[in-house]
Amino acid sequence: MSKFPKITNTYFVAIIATVGGMLFGFDISSIAAIVITPQYIDYFGNPSGVTQGAIGSALAAGSVVGSLMAGPISDKWGRRDSIMFGCLWWLVGTAVQVSTKGIGSLIAGRVLNGVCVGITSSQVPVYLAEIAKRESRGRIIIIQQLAIEWGIFIMYFASYGCGFIPGPASFRTAWGLQFIPCVLLMVGLPFLPRSPRWLAKVGREEEAIQTLADIQAGGNKDDALVIAEWEEIYTVLVAERQAAGGWRKFISNGMWKRTLAGMSVQAWQQLSGANVIVYYLTYVFLIAGLEGNINLIASGIQYALFIVFTSVMFFFIDRTGRRTLLIAGGLGMAVCHFAIGGVLGTYSKSVPGGVQGNSNVTFSVKGAPSHTVIAFSYLLIIIYALTLAPVAWIYAAEVWSLGTRATGMALAAVANWVFNFALGLFTPPAFQNIEYKIFIVFGVLCIASAIQAYLTYPETCGKTIEEVELLFAKGAPAAWKTKKGNSRLEAEVEAVLERKRAGEAVHAEAHPVSEKTGATELEGTKASV
Repeated sequence: MSKFPKITNTYFVAIIATVGGMLFGFDISSIAAIVITPQYIDYFGNPSGVTQGAIGSALAAGSVVGSLMAGPISDKWGRRDSIMFGCLWWLVGTAVQVSTKGIGSLIAGRVLNGVCVGITSSQVPVYLAEIAKRESRGRIIIIQQLAIEWGIFIMYFASYGCGFIPGPASFRTAWGLQFIPCVLLMVGLPFLPRSPRWLAKVGREEEAIQTLADIQAGGNKDDALVIAEWEEIYTVLVAERQAAGGWRKFISNGMWKRTLAGMSVQAWQQLSGANVIVYYLTYVFLIAGLEGNINLIASGIQYALFIVFTSVMFFFIDRTGRRTLLIAGGLGMAVCHFAIGGVLGTYSKSVPGGVQGNSNVTFSVKGAPSHTVIAFSYLLIIIYALTLAPVAWIYAAEVWSLGTRATGMALAAVANWVFNFALGLFTPPAFQNIEYKIFIVFGVLCIASAIQAYLTYPETCGKTIEEVELLFAKGAPAAWKTKKGNSRLEAEVEAVLERKRAGEAVHAEAHPVSEKTGATELEGTKASV
C-alpha cells in the first residue's frame, strides 16, 4: 500500500477510516429492524428469551475476540493495516449470514462480523488520535461515532424497505447490503498514511517525521509546530523504551489509573443502558402500544435524532470538557431511565401471551403514560448522543501512552464488548422477568458512572496526547481539579521559533536506536540542533 498516493487532510482521512464504524452500525440495525418482521419470526421459529439474546449478542461476543487480537496486530502491522485485516473477517461473516439456514449459522456469521468490529472499533480511534491535531482531536474521533450512527440509520431504513420483500429474501437482501461499506473501506485504506506515532514506535523515525510534517504543515519538516510536536513524541518514546514490558506496563508506575480510566469509560457506555434502547427500541415501543410499520418508523426516528445531536457535538466537543459531558450525561440519562421505569411500574398491564404474539414483550402501557415512555426514550437517546456516545470513544483513545495505546485501547474495547455481550444476552429475558425494573437498574448505574467520572477522570480536552501523560503521573492534581486547555505546546512552539530567530539550525531529526537496549544515541535529549 506504500505506492499509493496518500491523503493527509485529517478530516478526509477520518471519513475513510471511520467507515469501519459504519460496519458496526450496519450490523446493529440489520437486526433491530428485522427482529419484529413476520419473515424473521416465521423462518427462525419466533426466537425469544435467551435464544434471541444469543442472536443479538453474538456480534459482541466476536468483538471481544477481535479486540483481544487487535492490540498485538496493530503494534506489529500498524493501525491502518490492522483495519484492513479486520475487513476480511467482515466479508466472511456477511457471506455466512446471507446464506444462513438457521439460528446456528446466523449466530456464527454475526460472531465473525464481530471479530471485524472488535478490531476496527478499537484501532480506528487509536489511529485517529495519533494523526489528529491537538485542537481538533475530539472532532476527528467523533466522526467515528457519526459513522456508526449513519450506518445504523442507513441500514435500519434499508432493512425496513426489505421488510416488504416476501419470504427469507427479505432479511437475506438486508444482510447482503453489509458488503458495500466493507468494500468501500478496503478501497480507501491504501490511500491513508500510517500513524506517525506508530512509525516512531517501530523505529521508522524518518517516515514518522515526514508523515507528521505532511499532516501538520503541508510537508514542511522545519515548521516550528512539527519540530515541537516531534520533540514531545520523541521524549515520551525514550521514556517508554525504558519502562516495564509485558502486561506489567498496564499496572506499574501509576499506569493502573489509565487502565482503569480507559476500560471503565467504555464499560459505562454500555452499562448506561442506552444501547439497550438502540438495539431493542422496537420492543420498548411495542410496550408503549406502537405496532407494525408505525413502530418501525418511530423507532427509526431515534437514529435520526442520534445523528443530528452528535453532529451538534462535532462543533462543540473540543470546546467542552470531557469530564463535564461524562458527568452530565450520566445524570441526565439516569433521570430518563427512572422516568420510564416509574411510568411503566405504575401504569403497565401484563400481557401473558406477548404483545402482538411477541413472547419477549409481556407487558404494555396505553394512553398518556405510553406517550411519556416514548418521549423519555427519545430524550435518553438525545442525551446519550451529546455525551457518552462520542466522549467514551474519545476519552478511551486519549488516556494511553504511546507504548500501550494499541493494546490499551483494545482492552478498553474488550470492556465495552464484554458488557455489550452481557446486556445483549440479558435484555430480552429481563423484559420477560423483571419488566420495568430493568430501567431502574440502568438509572442507578448511570449515577454510578457520573460519580466515577467526577472522582477519577482527569480532563484531557485541549492537551496533546503526550501531555495527558502528566495527568496520570505521580503527584498529578486530583481529577476534579483539572481543567481543559492549558497546553504547553504553544510555549514549546514559541521556544522553537525563538531558537530559530537566534540563528540556530533547529530540525526534527531521527536518532539511531540500539537494537539490544532500545536506547537512543542522544538518550534524554529532545531534538537535534
